[in-house]
Amino acid sequence: MTNLTSTLTAASKQWASRPFDERFTSLIDMQDHFINLRRNSAAKVVPSSVLTAEPTNEGSHSGLVVRGPAGTAFAPTHFSFGQLATLAGAPAGYLRTLPAPLAADALSYGLKYARAAEDVGLLLTRDGQLRAATGPRYGRIWNADIVRGLVRNFGDGVHDSDWRVPGEFGKAVAVTKANTTLYAGDRDMFVFLADEKNRIELPNRRNGETGLLARGFFVWNSEVGSSTFGISTFLFDYVCCNRIVWGAENVKTVKLRHTSGAPERFLQEVAPALQSYANSSSASLLAGIEAARAKRIASTQDEVAEFLAKRFSKRMSESMQTAHLLEEGRPVETLWDAATAITAVARSVEWQDERVKLERAAGELIDLAI
Repeated sequence: MTNLTSTLTAASKQWASRPFDERFTSLIDMQDHFINLRRNSAAKVVPSSVLTAEPTNEGSHSGLVVRGPAGTAFAPTHFSFGQLATLAGAPAGYLRTLPAPLAADALSYGLKYARAAEDVGLLLTRDGQLRAATGPRYGRIWNADIVRGLVRNFGDGVHDSDWRVPGEFGKAVAVTKANTTLYAGDRDMFVFLADEKNRIELPNRRNGETGLLARGFFVWNSEVGSSTFGISTFLFDYVCCNRIVWGAENVKTVKLRHTSGAPERFLQEVAPALQSYANSSSASLLAGIEAARAKRIASTQDEVAEFLAKRFSKRMSESMQTAHLLEEGRPVETLWDAATAITAVARSVEWQDERVKLERAAGELIDLAI
């Protein structure tokens, strides 16, 4: 009697928090935005000791600029101001309460004298904005490259392919800024697309009845150091009006930290994998699930418990076996049973991050069958 009710709320958090100027109704519009931003951005590496903060008026930190060795003034964004404060060893929250002259003095002193000089990676724009202050070897994956790849595989994300901004409760709706799942601001981007047309027919999905599952994925990134690059793929029942993904399972996630090799890994490994996922048929995914249903973990229950305990913990193994026995009326025997069991345990976990971690582990168990 499998009864999966897992939810993914990452897209809903974006939907609830993004202002209208950070919402896009087409991947084409998002691509144009990022291509233009990249063309007008430049990365520079300079010693921290050559940076000087100066006030431009008597207001708050919004009247503060930073000058480098060439003397050109750049205004920090809210996010890059926080990065500068960290480099200077000063609390950003406190600096934001100070008049610009005091905040500038504190930043300048911290950058020049309070710590040993070190190289800083700056991301600057032609119109005089400081977008980021990172480590000198920050491996920037450009948003323009990511969205260009999405457009190549999925068109505009609205009309050009079966992969598009998801509808509401499984029904297609006109994409507006109020319901879009394409987001980007000065510090990060987030995209959620789904194929709700070519659903996967899964036998014994719930209470012995066949279920129809859609495919979806999240992509996120930051050019300025606020988050990793990542992709999560999953199957799901439907997306509601506030962009919560209901009935999610087989969640798989790849993350790349922005180290020096990250751009190459993205181009060589992640981008092709996303293209393969886009082009894969629902039949291949169903075959993987059926393989997991057929793949027995071991010949005895003691060996099953040992298999689960090695991958999770003894306590988690016991919880999984108990949950599966209560819901299915029989012990865990196959990899699919184990995935079902860990998803059942995830439903009782209070914290969303921990739930998603468990759901990803369920997806990894299914992969073992292939």
